[in-house]
Amino acid sequence: MHITIDEDKCCAAGQCVLAAPEVFDQRDDDGIVVLLDADPPQAQYAAVRDAAAVCPAAAIAVQE
Repeated sequence: MHITIDEDKCCAAGQCVLAAPEVFDQRDDDGIVVLLDADPPQAQYAAVRDAAAVCPAAAIAVQE
């Protein structure tokens, strides 16, 4: 699995951080997503898929 982020689409909702805090974080100044691990371990796959599914801006792309 490989994850990419489109920061221009991110609306700082933080749903990705709630779904997969090991993989996503938010910048302190504007709340835009920060990708902590672009190639997470398999144990994180379900959480990453959930994060991508709940992102209201579709800013997270997951390649499997």
